[in-house]
Amino acid sequence: MVRLSRSVLFLTALLTTSWQVNAKLAEHVPGEVLVKFKAGGLKSFQISKLNNEIKSLYQVASQTNLYKVSCDQKSTVEGMIERLQQDPRVQYAEPNFIYRVNPVTHTDLKGLLAPYIKEKNNTLYTPTDPKFGELWGLRNTGRNEPGGRAPGAIGADIDALRAWEITKGARSVKIAVIDTGIDYRHPDLKDQIWTNQAEADGEAGVDDDGNGYVDDIHGYDFANKDGDPIDGHSHGTHCAGTIGATHNNNEGVAGVMADVTLVAVKFLTDAGSGSTEDAIAAIDYATKVGVDLMSNSWGGGGFSQALKESIERASAAGIIFTAAAGNSGTNNDQSPHYPSNYQVANVVSVAAHTAQDDLASFSCFGRTTVHIAAPGHQILSSTKDGGYSVYSGTSMATPHVSGALGLLLAKEGRLPHTEMRERLMATSIPVGSYRGRTINGGRLNAYNLLTNTRPERNEPKPGDWKRVDLAEAFASEHPYGNDQNLSRTFRQSGAKFMRLVVKKYELEKNYDYLQVSNGQNRSVDKVTGTGEGYTTDYVEGDSLIATFKSDRSVTKWGFEVYQLEWQ
Repeated sequence: MVRLSRSVLFLTALLTTSWQVNAKLAEHVPGEVLVKFKAGGLKSFQISKLNNEIKSLYQVASQTNLYKVSCDQKSTVEGMIERLQQDPRVQYAEPNFIYRVNPVTHTDLKGLLAPYIKEKNNTLYTPTDPKFGELWGLRNTGRNEPGGRAPGAIGADIDALRAWEITKGARSVKIAVIDTGIDYRHPDLKDQIWTNQAEADGEAGVDDDGNGYVDDIHGYDFANKDGDPIDGHSHGTHCAGTIGATHNNNEGVAGVMADVTLVAVKFLTDAGSGSTEDAIAAIDYATKVGVDLMSNSWGGGGFSQALKESIERASAAGIIFTAAAGNSGTNNDQSPHYPSNYQVANVVSVAAHTAQDDLASFSCFGRTTVHIAAPGHQILSSTKDGGYSVYSGTSMATPHVSGALGLLLAKEGRLPHTEMRERLMATSIPVGSYRGRTINGGRLNAYNLLTNTRPERNEPKPGDWKRVDLAEAFASEHPYGNDQNLSRTFRQSGAKFMRLVVKKYELEKNYDYLQVSNGQNRSVDKVTGTGEGYTTDYVEGDSLIATFKSDRSVTKWGFEVYQLEWQ
């Protein structure tokens, strides 16, 4: 997803009363509610008390028991949901959340890039596309980041050239780009676009293949409810180019996959926004046409049970679902981001890293919720109307992962979701700057993924932790004061790894925090907000430093650390 303001934070919305907190924060369509009825519930649904409030019931996609309710202007979404959930025939009701792609600062590079000069002694296959030399995410020379002011880290890329010695992809691999559409006439993409031959050869205005969608020749536009998913924004075309821009055609860039079939599934408008209702329809459509992978560079809203169920249907059909982790620079473990935070077996959450091999400052992260990092800063790719631009965001990282998984699908076919996701993480390159930021502390490596090469990791073994009670708890006053600065150093003789167990914490979120650092004062974890029974990330060595800091304003209960774990 493209870079968002740090102030835009999205919290979990539950299906009980706690969803209401989120609904007030997360953007949603005014006057619209999504309702799922229990089996047979719609037929006997009585709306006598709500008769003056409900204007219409509209079926969402092909799900016979999921409907969009349009409310009277006098009714609030919160009030309508509360009343609907009181009906025993209703399984759940929730807001119709809005997801969006915000404008991102970018550079139009059409005709501005210096021609690529092939490196000496390079015996690996290298695309001849004129702008390939600017694609640092595919091959990082340390000096080829577009507009880069600092030298890059040589080799901090997805290792594409070595991966291409194994496979360059296959047209049989079908990937849905669920986004703002695709410029399917773009010279770098036109040969990679899916064609629904029955519709292409059929009569205009007729559902020739009987799939419920008229004239869906290259996909479908759920934002405008028609069969033309042309991209009027550029975001979807940019993502598509990273996945599968044609190689060696004397045009612009090259994708992670030289051979692939891209399905344009548009649910975000040309202004960059879309609703839960349309997102569900888009995912169900991609499932129906039989894609192998869905690439999702969008986010927003709160927890939606209806959206989660559509992703579960894709999972049941064997389809991988890559998703951008978000661009608010926050911890997804504590402030969930959707759809990347859905706990479904096929979801792969992607953070963004820079050419300098650091996590991008805007990228969301999560020690337990974000699976992998991939190139997502200053990424050159295709845009609408045959153009090329540089964008930054976890939106740009996600298609790198989609393309790499597409290469794996071309080589080995579909694998069980858990196996594919575990392999993706285990074959990543471990880098200190990503540890504690992603589940496996690594960045994408396509060659390792294809060969199942697993780099050695200096990591603790999950079952070997020894836990000891502290002789004296490390705790704040309750409540703590302003401008606090408390610190304690913990030592455990013979320890290779150490971490703390926080019994309880209640701190002003994003302002007051408990920080865990190693013996050299390098931070590995920051605890803020509210929770209990939290185990921090680990430090290497026999020394751990815990520091608590508060600012000058709001004070809360505080924190209490009472146990230490080591091995």
